Formats: sequence, C-alpha cells, structure tokens
Amino acid sequence: MMKTYQEVLDYLYVQFPEYQKVGDKAMKPGLGNMLKLEDHLDHPSRAFKVIHVAGTNGKGSVAHSLASILQSAGYIVGLYTSPHLHDFRERIRVDGSMIPEEYVMRFVNEHEEFLKDLHASFFEISTAMAFDYFKFVGVEVAVVEVGLGGRLDSTNVVWPQLCVITNIGMDHTQYLGSSLAEIAKEKAGIIKEEIPVVIGERHPETDDVFVDMAGVQEAPIYFAEDEYKIIDCKTEGNLSEYVILDRQKNHQHKIPFSLTGIYQKKNLLTILRAAELLKDLGYDMVDIVSIREGLKSVQEQTGLMGRWQKIASNPDMIIDTGHNAHGMKYVAEQLNDEMTKYDELHIVIGMVNDKHPEEVLPLLPANAKYYYAQASTHRAVPSEELKKMGEKTGRMGNAYPNVREAVEEAKKNATTNSLIFIGGSNYTVAEL
Repeated sequence: MMKTYQEVLDYLYVQFPEYQKVGDKAMKPGLGNMLKLEDHLDHPSRAFKVIHVAGTNGKGSVAHSLASILQSAGYIVGLYTSPHLHDFRERIRVDGSMIPEEYVMRFVNEHEEFLKDLHASFFEISTAMAFDYFKFVGVEVAVVEVGLGGRLDSTNVVWPQLCVITNIGMDHTQYLGSSLAEIAKEKAGIIKEEIPVVIGERHPETDDVFVDMAGVQEAPIYFAEDEYKIIDCKTEGNLSEYVILDRQKNHQHKIPFSLTGIYQKKNLLTILRAAELLKDLGYDMVDIVSIREGLKSVQEQTGLMGRWQKIASNPDMIIDTGHNAHGMKYVAEQLNDEMTKYDELHIVIGMVNDKHPEEVLPLLPANAKYYYAQASTHRAVPSEELKKMGEKTGRMGNAYPNVREAVEEAKKNATTNSLIFIGGSNYTVAEL
C-alpha cells in the first residue's frame, strides 16, 4: 500500500532516525551504502556538476550564497543542505523551491525494500533522494553541503568541479578527532585529484594539513584570506554593504550582502574566491552583476533561515542557529555590539549535549536576562541543568520546559527597546 507523505516522513524518522535527533545511533560511517545507492539509482550524481562545501561553521551560509549567485547567473541550481528547521523538504531545493511532497513519497515507496535491506541511514537516504531528484529535473549544477566531516560523509561520493572548506573548529570531536589538525584531516577528505579547493580561513594548526592533502591530490589550493580583504562594512536594516579589496588585481568592489551576521565577513571572502574560480571553470554567466545580485538576495532565492535573522520588532527579536564555541563567539561579539542600541538584552538559549555548553555560555554577555529552554530533541540539555551551568558563570535566569514558554516570558519582560535573542541550537530556532 502506498504511503502518504506524512507516513513516509514517519517511516523515515522511525526506521532511519536522523543524527540531529538521536546522535550516535543514527551514524553509519563509511561510503559503502552510498555507493550501493548510487549503483541502484544508476549514478544520479554523475548527471550534474557539483560544488562541494565542507567546514565546521559557515558551510550552510556559503552553500546557499553560492547557489544564489548561480541562480542569478541563470543556471538551474540544485542545493542540498542539512539539517532542516521546519520541513524535511528544506534540505533539497532546485532554484530555491523545495522538493515536492509527491517526489519524496514516490522515492521512498519505490525504493522501500532496497532501503530496508541496505539498513541505510536517514542521511544516506536524503542524500540519495537529493541526487535522484536533481537528475530528474535536469539540474545543471548542484551545491552540496557536507553533513559531518568530509572523508566518510555520504555526500563524498560526488566528483565535484570545486571544493570549499570554510573553517575548522572543535565540533563533533567524538567522530572527527580531538585536535584541529585531526578534524581538518577529515574535512580535507573531500579534496579530489586536480580539483581546485578554496580554504576559507587560515589557522596555524590546519594550514599544513590542507596544503599537504592538496599536494597529494595535485589540487590547486587557494586561501580566501590571502586574496581578498574587507576595507569597510556598513549595515543598515537587513543589508550589509562591503568594500572588498581584490589583492591580486589591486581593485576594490562594492558588494551588498543580505546575511548581516558579523561571522559572515569571513564567509564572504570564501564565497567571492569560490565565485571567481567558477568563472575560470567555465561558468561564463557568473560575473560581478550576478555575484552582487545573488548576495543581495540569498534568503529570497534559496530559503535560507536562521542566520542572524530578525523575525519581529518592538521588541526586536533575532534568531541564530550558531551552536558551538567556534561559532558562538561571533554571535556573542555581535550581541555585545548591539547592546549599545538597546535598553536591555534578553537571551533565550537551548543547547544539545554534545556542543559543550560549559564552553559556550561563558562567551555570551553577562549583563543579559537569561531564559534557559529545553528544545524538543532527545539530545537537548535539560533546561534546569543548563541553568545551573549558566549561573555558575553569572548568567542568571530561569528554566523553561520548552522554547515557546521561554520566548513568551522574555516578551512579557521586554520593553519596546529591548533585544530578544533566541539561539544555541538548530532545534531551539526550529521549535520557535
């Protein structure tokens, strides 16, 4: 009997639980299953060109931005990212539109027996579904975001035209290694023979790892920070205006960017270097006009949500999906900057247990009112426990059983000139 769309989702979540919900139990390291899925589906990933994006933080922003640039240039663009916030179909888009429910239903119903026999993971199934859909609709180029790591990630069956690694931070250490160099080695696993790779951020512990891997693969390597420099940045409302120096050409560009988080400064250099390489790789329609237009309209063209996103006014309410110490230090910097504009700051925060909240909480402003929430995932840190961690560092507040109650209490306590920030996890933002 054919499963409905909701039955298909229930089946996927129960039979093949996703890592974001249950953690270790969902992990299926290695490419064996994906290679079998590729064979079973007649190698869909070979039907389109690929840009492969890895990194600890920023890879979602970079992937969406590159997709937006390519859309503005007139290409039919697939975009595969994870996790989703509200709807499973957010993971798989073509020219910004989500995969239809009917296709999700058809894919699972048609291949259910094979998937069951294979014991495929949730992420393996969604990756295979994305590639199959991209082939079906005739995508010209797909921007594919790595799920976790790189070397053994399900997406690493692709043979890309360009690889991008945004940065390296201490995250998923139980799988990727206990040092920046070890984590970099896993992420460098996406580097392919003679395929150019852009590295977003330099770091003394990781630079040699990338240079060595690129050398082994005879892959041209480019460090974005070496080739571009931010001269000036002004943000008004929902748009930042950058002045960028192209060091090689000694030329300045004015670049609008609709992602206004402070951390996007580093991502922007990565995006620009990657876009420049796309022109060299034969994407003739990518030019400064399409780059500007794409970066000015990332959210509208790709559906990206949760990156320093303002969702309400009076009081202003900002959401952000930053969730580890490497990413949250930039969120904290921006919150401190924003404090000059507001009477007070209210922070609603919920975290999962493998993101080291004891390292994240001390980064956040101490002079804020805290609302410790528990997101609806098995991996959530209990709100009372999170409260105790926060109060040890002087971040005083109350605990709430869910995100909505925490936000409602923050709104009651806020004035029209307060800032309410909600974050700490994809789940905290998704639940809101």
